[in-house]
Formats: sequence, C-alpha cells, structure tokens
Amino acid sequence: MSPRFSGPRNALSLFTVIPAGTSGTLEPRDAVRAVAWMPGVGVALGVLGGLVVAGTGGGSGARRLLGAVLALALVALLTGALHLDGLADTADGLGSRRPADAALDIMRKSDIGPMGVAALVLVLLIQVTALAAVPSPLTAALAFTLAQATSRVAVVLATGSPAARPGGFGALIAGRTSAFSRGLSVALLAGAVLAVGFGLGGAGLAVRGLAAATAGLLAGTGMRLIAVRRLGGTTGDVFGSVVEVTATAVLLACALAG
Repeated sequence: MSPRFSGPRNALSLFTVIPAGTSGTLEPRDAVRAVAWMPGVGVALGVLGGLVVAGTGGGSGARRLLGAVLALALVALLTGALHLDGLADTADGLGSRRPADAALDIMRKSDIGPMGVAALVLVLLIQVTALAAVPSPLTAALAFTLAQATSRVAVVLATGSPAARPGGFGALIAGRTSAFSRGLSVALLAGAVLAVGFGLGGAGLAVRGLAAATAGLLAGTGMRLIAVRRLGGTTGDVFGSVVEVTATAVLLACALAG
C-alpha cells in the first residue's frame, strides 16, 4: 500500500465498518496517519447523515425527530457504534469513583453498567432532540455534518495527551501527534466552517457555525481533561467519549442558536 493512501484507507478501516482493503499489523505511524484523516471520515459520515436529515426531516416535528433518529442510526451503523461503546465504558469507569487502575479495569470489561446506560440514553436523547430543534432541513443537515467533523477534530486534539495504559489502539496514538498536525486540523475545520457558512448563509451562519464548533471542541477538551486527571491519560474508550460529548455540544449549540 502506498503511504500516500494508507492514511485515508486505514482511517476508513479503523473508524468505520466500510471495507477499505487494509491488512497486516498496524504500526504507530500508520495509526497516527489514520487519526489525521479521522476528520475527513467525520465529514463523509456527516454528509451521509445530513442527506437523511434533509430528505426526511422537513414538515412536522415528528418528521424532524424521525430524520434525526435515522441520521444518528446510520452513523452508529457505519461506525459499528464504536464511539457510543467508548462513551458507555468511560462513563462506567469514571462513574465508579475508584482509583485509576480499578477504573481502567472496569472500562476493559465488555458489559455495561448503570452509568454507561444512563450516559448513552441521555446523550442520544439530547442529540436527537437538539438536531430536530434546528429549524430548517438544510441547516439541520449542516449542523449534523459539523457535529461529526468537529467531534473527530476533537479526537485529534486529544491525542496530545499521554496514554493511560500500554496496549490497545489508544496507546498507538496518544501523545504521538505533533502540535502542528493538531493545530492544522483545527485551522482546516475553522476554514471549512467559514467558507461553507459564508457560501450558503452569509456572515450570520458562518459565525454561528464557528461558535458551535468552538463549543464542541471545548466540551471535548473538558472530557479529555477529566479523563486525564482521573485515569492518568487517555484510552480508545476515552477518545470515543470525546467524539460523543463533542458532537452533543455542537448540536446543542446549533439548536440554541437557531
């Protein structure tokens, strides 16, 4: 496989269930390249979900709710619910209030506890209702795409923190990305938000989009800092929780701004 294309293909293989034709052992450098392309995967997922929102979310409030549910279900299907699983595991670990080692052991287990169930239910309810509350199908589709893209940029930022434990995908990327690559991901996101906002709705839409993205990145950073303080670093589950917390904050900001 050419290094030029290993990043996007590995990103698809790692972060979605879409067959990307990758094989072999994943080296740290390959994982880092894949994470750099993770926002692009988020954009693709957001566009697909946004098309569902735009196509089914017009008309009554019930139709908007249906569109929101279908869009979120599509992303969960295409990602294998990877990030939702990380959110549940992280909620169980942090919610246990146990020392870091014990909390990490809880997060490794395949079962889900009451904190994980509560986190999943509340986050999905907020995401669905917030997306349904965005006034027009077009802006709702844009909000959904923004949430998916911003949540993946938040993961790129989170890779600046060390790993909480050896082993697992989190250890392959935690603390391994450069400050330049993390800053570049934020700059590209901001540039895209401003370009799309000005192109489709003028300065008002651009500013609202940038504010929503900022709110999402702040929420994701807060989630990461809590995990680092409690666990000593990040894990793959923590990255999943960063995705969901960031997406939720973006959708909330879009709903409240609308």
